[in-house]
Amino acid sequence: MADNARVTSASDLASLAALLADHTRAAICLALLDGRAWTAGELAAHAGVAPSTATEHLHRLIDGGLLVECRQGRHRYVQLAGPSVAHLIEDLSARTEPRPDPARGCER
Repeated sequence: MADNARVTSASDLASLAALLADHTRAAICLALLDGRAWTAGELAAHAGVAPSTATEHLHRLIDGGLLVECRQGRHRYVQLAGPSVAHLIEDLSARTEPRPDPARGCER
């Protein structure tokens, strides 16, 4: 049973990573780090994609739990699902900065 739990956990991690592995979804998440709620149209323009394409990506990010949708009248806005999601994206972004050459062995 423990092995099955690890498989589920690995599958969940892979699914989460796949959400952020797309250029458009990554651009959307990075834009939302500013803390405000954006419309799909604003995010489409920011990411350089058609509004329908942005909407498709937004649905995947919402379904994956990374974003939440807020409605104000006839307008719909999306934002990061909380501080933990912002921290996750910031931490991943920090890993993309130039780093020194990787160590060739384990230090003991």
